[in-house]
Amino acid sequence: MHANPAPSFISGRMRIGHAWIAADPHPTISPATGQLIGSASLGTAGHIDDAVVAARCAAQRLARLSVWDRAALCRRVGQAIAARADELAMLLANEQGKPFESEAKDELAFAVEAFEVAAEAVKHVNGTSFPLREAGRLGITALRPRGVYGVITPWNYPIAISCAYYLAPGLAAGNALVWVPALTTSLVASLLMECLEAADLPDGAVNLVTGHGAVVGDALAGHRDVDAVGFTGSTATGRSVAMRAAGKPVSLELGGNGPTIVFADADLDLAAARICEGAFTNAGQTCTATERVLVERSVHDELRERLVARASAVVLGDPFDPATMMGPLHNQDTVDKVLAHLDDACAAGATIDCGGAVATGFATPLYFPATVVSGVGVGTLLNREETFGPVVPLLSFADEEELQAITRASRYGLFASVFTRSVNTAMRQAGRLRAGVVHINEMSAYWDLTVPGGGASGSDSGTGRIGIAQSIRAMSDEVTVTLGFG
Repeated sequence: MHANPAPSFISGRMRIGHAWIAADPHPTISPATGQLIGSASLGTAGHIDDAVVAARCAAQRLARLSVWDRAALCRRVGQAIAARADELAMLLANEQGKPFESEAKDELAFAVEAFEVAAEAVKHVNGTSFPLREAGRLGITALRPRGVYGVITPWNYPIAISCAYYLAPGLAAGNALVWVPALTTSLVASLLMECLEAADLPDGAVNLVTGHGAVVGDALAGHRDVDAVGFTGSTATGRSVAMRAAGKPVSLELGGNGPTIVFADADLDLAAARICEGAFTNAGQTCTATERVLVERSVHDELRERLVARASAVVLGDPFDPATMMGPLHNQDTVDKVLAHLDDACAAGATIDCGGAVATGFATPLYFPATVVSGVGVGTLLNREETFGPVVPLLSFADEEELQAITRASRYGLFASVFTRSVNTAMRQAGRLRAGVVHINEMSAYWDLTVPGGGASGSDSGTGRIGIAQSIRAMSDEVTVTLGFG
């Protein structure tokens, strides 16, 4: 076993305005080692109040900055993160559990890129001009900052989601932000705030308040002086956030269980490779992960063999061992959910082809191997709900009518994939699937900073669109001005 370079004990602090603040400590335990690595500060509703006041003062200053000044600000943040990327990635791997070399370092690179892309994109997200009925008049629209933006982020990609979805586009748009990260990844959030401080942001431009979601998250979502709210996380919590933020602009990126569909004419080697990458990256703890695979019956067994071979080759281990391909799950609740979904599927007649049980011989009971399950029933939790673990469930279909019945058994509608060599089949499915994004011959978890992503209407996967340019626009108010001349 490779030695885990556990960090010195870290006392996580909050950042409000110009001040660093420590509050009652909450222990942070590494899912990889089970060791105490630090303590997060338990903020209160009072800290949220203070952060909103600081953000309101900063919002006025940010609103006066030119677009080019905001772009320069974003570039400085990206450079400050890049300067401490390895340190941030090491803490991320310890605190969240993902492999250091193959995933944590990539997440930091993604965050740096998010600020770079935002710096350029904001220069090209423009308003419009249009003629009016009366001669001598012109209508124009312009974008302006919403003001104080409250953002609440999850533990699965604590740096990438926070930066790419909210911090980079929010600052580029000229907003001041109050940020509540997941409590269990608050230490790396605090270290990220040191980078933002080094980038010479105006005091209060980004404020960090850590603590229990039911305390600080609820206080932020319902705060009367917050102008808009962004949330990424579970569907259940998203509903609560939306209710508390009623009357404000709200962006919600929630759960997913998007289908990956494999037709008989598909390149099965490509499909198997992309399915496993989408299912096992971040130990499957991704809202756009390959959650269920619907395969045409005539090639079911061929695909299953390929998937089992690839899953069996996934090296589970310590995040700091270079050979590790997949780290532990983040917490016991996630392990319990994965096991419950597998038990439900097996009770309905499914077969576990590989994996399927907590791995032994590791420092914590959170290590779960790459798993393939076949013979999964349409009504099972694996098909209907988000599992959020390293599991590939296989369901078979005979024709497209049966396929539609299987896909509609789930209320989620985030990302989906279709593997086929037929353009007609691909485009037909893209038009029928209830999903915000449909990938053709690519894993469902594929995402680029320029791709508009989000949940389909009527699904349990949220509202609004992410993607740097789309987020800048969504985090702005559109103001219409009519101009009379002559």
